[in-house]
Amino acid sequence: MSRYLVTGGAGYIGSVVAARLLTAGHDVTVLDDLSTGLLEAVPDKADFVVGGVAQAAAVLDANYAGVLHLAASSQVAESVRDPERYWRNNVTGSLELISAMRRTGVRTLVFSSTAAVYGEPERVPIGEDARTAPASPYGATKLAVDHMITGEAAAHGLAAVSLRYFNVAGAHAGRGECHHPESHLIPLVLQVALGHRPHIEVHGDDYPTRDGTCVRDYLHVADLADAHLLALEAARPGKHLICNLGNGRGFTVREVIESVRRVTGHPVPEVVRPRRPGDPAVLVASADRARELLGWRPSRTGLDLIVADAWDFVREVTL
Repeated sequence: MSRYLVTGGAGYIGSVVAARLLTAGHDVTVLDDLSTGLLEAVPDKADFVVGGVAQAAAVLDANYAGVLHLAASSQVAESVRDPERYWRNNVTGSLELISAMRRTGVRTLVFSSTAAVYGEPERVPIGEDARTAPASPYGATKLAVDHMITGEAAAHGLAAVSLRYFNVAGAHAGRGECHHPESHLIPLVLQVALGHRPHIEVHGDDYPTRDGTCVRDYLHVADLADAHLLALEAARPGKHLICNLGNGRGFTVREVIESVRRVTGHPVPEVVRPRRPGDPAVLVASADRARELLGWRPSRTGLDLIVADAWDFVREVTL
């Protein structure tokens, strides 16, 4: 049994990661400033500290086996409008966290990175050796932290794994997506099924895909959380391992809408809008490295299963 600090552990993904650590028998401290996270999402058995990553120095000591760093500002459009906030929260905050880890002798880090570091892909599926060209300050800040971690590992012996998420969806153990405002496709379509929105907007139906709409790789949040536990085991001193996490399969926007119709039994009207600038036609992960080096095998890969778990969650919190 080990003790871990989970930054951002009151958020959607962070709370599921914290819950999985507890299930595996570990002790967990959640550090979250609740700017976007929810207190009720923090697992009951976790210790909870209100604060941002700058407060990690007051929490960490040599009794911690490692840190899972999921705290970040993460809205692409917001990062374009307010880039300084993203550089301050994501980069400066991460630097302070890593410095605190070095001072206290905590030498294992799993970092929540993103597929946004790749920008417009030159080929798909996207591997970790793909060119990195982020199209937003959000992606740029995450890439900057990846570079920061590489240097820390080489200079100071940090054992680190960066996990580059593609589209995370679904729900687990009563924890699901609850963003304000919501920007992710599956919860937005579910809001239409619930009658909270009149329709779903489809941004572009003239892409070179099988039905003209964008293709994205959707990964169940529970499979994602499993990868974090495996990453802790795989981390090695002085090494920085970077792994993509995705289903390896792509689903179009219209396939997601059809899945919601099947799962919920509700009509989902759609309205076609122009393409959004910077939206790639296809984003699908190659997760071969995670399978080979982490031993990770996603098991909840069906789109209808992912949607059904998300639907159960939104009905529970809405009704």
